[in-house]
Amino acid sequence: MTAAPIEPSLFPAAPTPPAAAPPSAAARPTILYFGNDWAAENRTSSHHVARWLAKRYRVIYVESPGLRAPKGTGRDVRKLLSKVGLALRGPRPTPEGLQVQTLLQIPLHGSELVRRANRHLIRMTLKLLMRLHGVKRPLTWFVVPHLSSVVGELDDLFSVYYCIDDYAALPDVDPVAVRAMDDSLTRKADLVFVASATLLESKRALNPNTHVSAHGVDYDHFVKAQDPALAIPDDVAQLQRKGPIIGFFGLIERWIELSLVRYLAEQRPDWTFLMIGRIAVPESEVPRLPNIHFTGRRPYETLPAYGKAFTAAIIPYHLTQQVVNSNPLKLREYLAMGKPIVSVSTPEIEKFRDLVSIAHTREEYLAHLDRAVAHGLTAEQIKRQTDAAANMTWDANLTRVMALVEAQLAERNR
Repeated sequence: MTAAPIEPSLFPAAPTPPAAAPPSAAARPTILYFGNDWAAENRTSSHHVARWLAKRYRVIYVESPGLRAPKGTGRDVRKLLSKVGLALRGPRPTPEGLQVQTLLQIPLHGSELVRRANRHLIRMTLKLLMRLHGVKRPLTWFVVPHLSSVVGELDDLFSVYYCIDDYAALPDVDPVAVRAMDDSLTRKADLVFVASATLLESKRALNPNTHVSAHGVDYDHFVKAQDPALAIPDDVAQLQRKGPIIGFFGLIERWIELSLVRYLAEQRPDWTFLMIGRIAVPESEVPRLPNIHFTGRRPYETLPAYGKAFTAAIIPYHLTQQVVNSNPLKLREYLAMGKPIVSVSTPEIEKFRDLVSIAHTREEYLAHLDRAVAHGLTAEQIKRQTDAAANMTWDANLTRVMALVEAQLAERNR
């Protein structure tokens, strides 16, 4: 089968940016960036995009409440109380050069009364924030769908919806309410980006000015896994002595097929299955076998060192609607690490089928892992993976994104 070419980013209908030089940093608008928790346990594409923008624009990062209602667990209660405290503190600077403001909102999106109250609370908070920072005519940038009421209420110069997920298909959300908010923001935004081509048609039906922007990768960070001098953490070094390590890192949510991990671990008891990340599923769903090690969350800075110990890396997704419409960031990170990768099949992963072993059954998944453990990757295969990742950096992708944003801003201001 002929491999499909890998496209670092897709802009099938994007106009060519004007030849005129982009505006100077002083002339660029302030960006009000609406994202998830700045101190979230996983570094998501939202964080990567905001960090990149903050090097080139003045960015105020507005932490928006989550899409799901709190469950009353100890973790949720602590998180809610923390958000209240952070909101009352006001804007706080970060080493990356952003100002972060926590936004208070009642997380019950299914209630019209609550949504109306939230709209008033949000507008009041944001207008106060803008006065405090002397912000006029901001560029509003949304990575979450539930703040569509903000568009047009802040005298925005321009609005961008950078949609990185099928939010209504996420676990534990109100799908009807979230779909309505997602659709509303898509219609109202001046420019929409989606992370996967599978979302393009439905979004373009609501807003013709929609384009695909695939995720980037923090290449310089994850390629460190190939550095012979990088030390492997002690907890993993001990596991290495037992045999092959099959590794995964990321949030362990319902979109991870833990039953597949259990099957693989049962079939290969001499291998270690290393699952790095916070467990967000009930304990009853977590397979507890001697050769499956759940480490919990590890700092982002240490992931290449852990990844260096992987004999092979896995993407064991459960094929939900959300997963089918996703564009896995970890795939690009695994590529940069130069590790054999075995994954389930999704539309975006299929684009990498010349670099990734893709399985459609449990038995096929195990067979791919057997080959990866037995043979690894050749130097030429590692180079092909590394070269592919090097062409998909956040800088390359977001340079194209902002060229389109600034071109449309320039056209509007003519």
